[in-house]
Amino acid sequence: MDDLLTPHGYRPRVADAEVERALRASPAVLIEGPRACGKTWTGRRHARSEVPFDSVFAHRLAAQVAPMEVLDGPVPRLLDEWQLAPDVWNAMRRACDDRGRKGQFVLTGSADPPDATTRHTGTGRIMRVRMRPMSLYESGESSGRVSLGELLEGGSASSPESPGGLRDLVAVACRGGWPGLLDDAPEDAQRQIRAYLDEICRTDISRVDGIGRDPAGVRRLLASLARNVATEATLKTLAADLAGGEGTLHPTTVKSYLSALSRLFVVEDLPAWRPHLRSRAALRSAPKRFFADPSLAVASLRSTAGELMADLNYFGLVFESLVRRDLSVYAQAIGWEVSHYRDSAGLEADMVLTSLDYRGWAAVEVKLGGVALVEQGAATLRKLRQRIDIDRMGEPRKLVVITAGGYGFEYPDGVAVVPITALAP
Repeated sequence: MDDLLTPHGYRPRVADAEVERALRASPAVLIEGPRACGKTWTGRRHARSEVPFDSVFAHRLAAQVAPMEVLDGPVPRLLDEWQLAPDVWNAMRRACDDRGRKGQFVLTGSADPPDATTRHTGTGRIMRVRMRPMSLYESGESSGRVSLGELLEGGSASSPESPGGLRDLVAVACRGGWPGLLDDAPEDAQRQIRAYLDEICRTDISRVDGIGRDPAGVRRLLASLARNVATEATLKTLAADLAGGEGTLHPTTVKSYLSALSRLFVVEDLPAWRPHLRSRAALRSAPKRFFADPSLAVASLRSTAGELMADLNYFGLVFESLVRRDLSVYAQAIGWEVSHYRDSAGLEADMVLTSLDYRGWAAVEVKLGGVALVEQGAATLRKLRQRIDIDRMGEPRKLVVITAGGYGFEYPDGVAVVPITALAP
């Protein structure tokens, strides 16, 4: 495909392979994820023609009055930010039916509008691919020496000591995985990310579903989510922060705000895993709260790299957010999904990987580093293994402690230690 509309200096994404598979299997593929995560660039890499709805008003107008004309062009045809011209959805669906061929359209979307009676869901015609900001492997800050897919199949966790130190990882977390900011200093990137959040608070969160919301309240909610990142913060806790000292908001109001932020792909809850247990401990079902990228948590608190270095307890939560982002990217690519574990006896695992075809599970603890913390994480994973009903759930594919740096290795009992800067899909 020599005539692809590829941007200068395009960095390959893990999702590229998913998009290619989806185009071979379906008439259309929808690439969705937060604004500025690289969806348009990836869409162009797989397209032969393009309709940019976000930058050309005439295209949006044409989608209203003559949507079928907008769809005419070399295929795959990219419909960029389709939600800005929602009339094109049903027209595209009809075109898929009329043509009866695979690989006709690539759509990108930074918001997931509520389904309406005028818009068919696209079942059987459109496959969805979730994109997130760049993982460290995609941005070139992971050596990729340890493949997650191979590790889950019995591969080695061995890797040499990671270059750089904690200060470098703090800078990367502040900058985030946004393709347009990879060359920016952390403080410059944070200014742009704060502006990004301001725009979400001011216009995007009301536009996504047509419900007006107070921008100051959204900012308070984002700050509360940032303070509680990587925790199971309840709606009641978030409601108290969102009220801003002026009484208490009802949890359903908070739920509405969170739903809108989720439709904008800004926040991403990590659901609880519900395995069969050997013990009598009851499973907890609350999700963990995360942003799409760790830099959003930093920006929501208007924090800095220096402040994070001075508060490593909080940076540990930001680091867990970074690991959650990267594991979500890698796990999706190999057909696994990510959740977390917590029970009434107080045992928890930061993340659990489960195969979509029920072929197995793996558990992950996230630690910044240091012998004592790494051994603590390994001990937690061993306890978890004892608590799971192996007869019904099977042996874990792997128990992994993910660290901020250092060497990759395995304990004699097979518990792996892998620095995030060595991990790949």
